[in-house]
Amino acid sequence: MSGNLPKKGGGSKSGGGARAKAPPKRAASAKRATKAAAGKRSPAKRTRRPPAPAFHHPGPLIDCESALQEAVAKLIALDPNIVGKLIEIGGAPPLRRQEPGFVGMARIIVSQQLSTASANAIFRRLEAAVAPLDAQGLIAADDEKLRACGLSTAKIRALRALAEAVARDGLDLTGLGALGAGQAHQALVAIKGVGPWTADIFLLFCLGHPDSFPAGDLALQEAARLALGLKERPNARRLEEIAERWRPLRGVAARMLWAYYRIARKRVGMALESPRA
Repeated sequence: MSGNLPKKGGGSKSGGGARAKAPPKRAASAKRATKAAAGKRSPAKRTRRPPAPAFHHPGPLIDCESALQEAVAKLIALDPNIVGKLIEIGGAPPLRRQEPGFVGMARIIVSQQLSTASANAIFRRLEAAVAPLDAQGLIAADDEKLRACGLSTAKIRALRALAEAVARDGLDLTGLGALGAGQAHQALVAIKGVGPWTADIFLLFCLGHPDSFPAGDLALQEAARLALGLKERPNARRLEEIAERWRPLRGVAARMLWAYYRIARKRVGMALESPRA
């Protein structure tokens, strides 16, 4: 081997007279490599948060015509421009009060995504086939009998889940009226096959909650498009944003929009505000 390695503490010199450099420190290199590797680590996966519970502003129940009239007057004062014109075109909103128990909830499930005429026909057949129409009676009815009424497989499952919740789990549908609307909403959507729209409709018409607002309802979305001159029909999230102007009486505004829509869909140029994006 040619040449000599510098001895520890030795003084071997090269031609320039400078002391020979020691080999690079491995510890420093390893530390830098560790930092670089740490910087290249893949970001931690985000955990999906559960959806926030539906919030319904508390207020007096709308369970009679006088309560509805009082709420309408308050809503006109809250938004006189739009609400006043909604009433001018659609007329006074109907109460449309329904039974708050099992029959009321079953009717709403049956009416999902159907015209009023079709839903009424199916429900009449259901009441005739399962008499009395209650949780125990529906549990006892076989699927063939329920299908003969015109019910889809999904609706049969939802009705059976409702019946099980009432008969075996002790769900008191009528008693939900004594709970806060958010609690009542969560109790309903916990039933398999009962979604936010069904829960909101039950709260609105069966329990009379003043601020329940089924933003996923297509007729409400189309009514808002026509009334506000929107270029496109708003989705549920956008309609929720629009309806903020009507808190804590969004349930009353929903009744007005439905009444307006029944008239507006038969006529052209019914926008209540200048067209907007």
